[in-house]
Order: sequence, then structure tokens, then C-alpha cells
Amino acid sequence: MSYELITILMFALMMLMLATGQRVFAAIGFVAVLSALLLWGDRGGYDLGFAAAMKLMKWYPLLTLPMFIFMGYVLSESRIADDLYRMFHVWTGGMAGGLAVGTIGLMVLVSAMNGLSVAGMAIGATIALPELLKRNYDKRMVTGVIQAGSSLGILVPPSVVLVLYAMIARQPVGQLWLAGIFPGLMMAGLFVLYIGLRCWITPSLGPVLPKAERDVPRAEKLKLLRAGLLPLFIYAVMIVPFVTGSTSLVESSAIGALAAFLAAVVRRRMTRQVFENSVRNTLRISCMFMWIILAALAFGSVFDGLGAAHAIENLFTDQMGLSPWMVLILMQLSFLVMGTFLDDTAMLVIVAPLYVPLVDALGFNLIWYGILYTITTQIAYMTPPFGYNLFLMRAMAPPEITLHDIYRSIIPFVGVMIVALAIIMIFPEIALWFPAYVYGN
Repeated sequence: MSYELITILMFALMMLMLATGQRVFAAIGFVAVLSALLLWGDRGGYDLGFAAAMKLMKWYPLLTLPMFIFMGYVLSESRIADDLYRMFHVWTGGMAGGLAVGTIGLMVLVSAMNGLSVAGMAIGATIALPELLKRNYDKRMVTGVIQAGSSLGILVPPSVVLVLYAMIARQPVGQLWLAGIFPGLMMAGLFVLYIGLRCWITPSLGPVLPKAERDVPRAEKLKLLRAGLLPLFIYAVMIVPFVTGSTSLVESSAIGALAAFLAAVVRRRMTRQVFENSVRNTLRISCMFMWIILAALAFGSVFDGLGAAHAIENLFTDQMGLSPWMVLILMQLSFLVMGTFLDDTAMLVIVAPLYVPLVDALGFNLIWYGILYTITTQIAYMTPPFGYNLFLMRAMAPPEITLHDIYRSIIPFVGVMIVALAIIMIFPEIALWFPAYVYGN
């Protein structure tokens, strides 16, 4: 049986299991071990799973995963994100679309706290959405803003998805995080630019707050600024020593978790319930990602043993005559298609063992490709008919916001994200210069 046919059969069986409702790690891990047993016998099949587990347990940067997840949940559960939005409410409410711009700022900081897009969506829908609707913001504008802003969670460090990509692609987590900073800020800036221009042209989409709400004493404004910038201070305490080389990645993650805990204690918000919820959620999310990484390593080992990546490279470049850039674009389009029915981790685990060696063989930088993958999955999250974020938004939005409204709301923001993706593809140094600068020193 040819390698191509074996690859097709493995993907077909995996998709069939996912269609029946099996968990992602269970479907992928089962296909990996079953394929290894059929290809190399009992010893080879059992060794494959054991070797993947040992590789996972020995991967030191994995310790960052529970640290950053705990930091995010402590800041979220202790309602420090509420202070952030109150700060943006006062400081940006005087301009057209100011609260929508502030919501993007909130999402950037929430992303820096948590690293998960679901957390950003939950905070945006529960804190920002009611306030924006109450102040007569256009419902399509605000739902688009919250969905677009929440997508930054898997790009702005500490991105949990980039940790998963680093493990599968065998790339340094620190370089991937640094590579995501400027593309993430650039995309947030493009969102702000679009909101500002759109509300300037059509002020009714984002009306200026009444003067009574903006008439806050300067002392109160400064107090809100200090409270709202606390998460940014925690982020700086965590990331600056890492960038300067004073701490390792794992040590920085521990500093971030400890700083978030102490901030909640000092603000007298570290109750038993907050602590228990944070620990439980940290354990749940960390275990989920560890199972997914374990399954992905086993799945990738089968492809390594088959040499499937080289076979597909030969198919695309030699037999079909496609250029490396055409192959790369086709790969990105496949993520858009898969994003209509899978989340980012499932997409990565399914295709990364095949795509990553192919990207490397085509001569592209794997750090840069990790950022392209992340942006593409952000777009896929918001692409109808079955984008992941669309249904999360529908579940959290009030009844007056219909699914049709949600679909229409994301069209301009998807356009902005495609522009950002094209810019990163044309100018890869936007993603690569910062990690090169830090690690070059």
C-alpha cells in the first residue's frame, strides 16, 4: 500500500471518529496507535505511544502551560477585568466609537492575561456587550468588535495555542511568543483604525457618551487608570525579565502566576471560591492540552515513520508543478475550510504533523509559519457557516441579536484580518525581527 493511500485512510478514519462525537485527543490518539500497530506490529505500536508520553513528560517548557492558565483565571475570577473596562469607559468614551475602541484594548489585555480566545469572548460578552448596547451602539458593530477582539487571545502572548504548536513543530516557545507580539498589536491597531473611521463616517454606529458620564474628576480618572493598568503591570513584571534574559520562560511564567495571585490578595479579592475556581479550571484546561499534545506527538510519529511529508512534497512540487508559495496558500485555505467545523487545537493536531515538515522542506521559516497558522485560524473562527466564535457569540448574546446579525457583523473584521495576514506574508520580518533581536543578544 502506498504512503499516500495510508495517509488518506488515516485522515478518513480520524474525521469519521470526530464526526461521531469522539473527543479530539481520543480520535487522534486511537488512529495513531492503531496505524502503528498495523504498520509495525505489537512492539512498534506500543513503543510509539510510550515514546510520545516520555517526550511530553520531558518537555520542560510545558510547565509554563498551567502557570499562565492559572494567572489568567485568577485575574478573570477576581474581576480585575471589570476595572479594565471601567478605565476604558472613562478614558475613551469622549470619541465616536470610543467604547468599541476601549473594548479592543480590553481584549488585548485579556489576551495577555489568559492566552485563550474563549476567555476573551466570555469577558467581552458579559462585561462589554451589555454596556455597549445600553449606550445605543449598533448591535452588528459591537458583536463584530467582541468576536474580532477575542480572536487575539491565540496570538498575543502568552498564547496557549502557540505552546501547542511549539511542541508539535519542535520550535522554541519563547521565540513564537515574541513573534506574535507585533502581529497581534498590528491587528489590534487595524481593528481600532477601522472602528474609528467607520464611526467617524457614521456616528450613529458608535455614539459619544453623554457628558454626564464622562464628567469624572481627574483624581477618579487617575485612580481608575492605576486599577485598570494593574494587569499590564503584572504582564510587564513577567515578560521584561524574560526578554532581557534574566529569567527563563518557565521562571517568567511562575513570576506571572505569583504576581497575579498577590495582586488579587492585595485587592482583597482572593476569596476561597476564586482560588478554588481558578485551580479547578487550570487543572481542567492543562489536562486537556496535555492529552491533545500526547495524541499529536503519536500521530506525528507515524507520519515521520512513513515519510509522508516527503511524498506529499513530491506530489505538489514535482508532479503537480506548484511553487512553494502556491502550496503555502493552499495549506492556509485548508485551515479556513477546517475552521468551519473544528477549533484551533483540533486543526493544529490534525494537520500539523503533515504540514510542519512540508513547510520546512519548502524552505519557509517555521516560527513565521506558526504566526500565519494562528492568524488563519483566527479568520476561520469567524467564517460562516460554522465558525467557532459565531456560535459562542450566539450563545452569549441577548435574544435581540440574531444569528444573521452575527454573521453580517464579522464581514468587515474578517476583511481586516485578511489584510493583516497578507501583510505578514509579504513582510515576514514583522513577526521575525523581535525574536531575532532578543535571541541574537
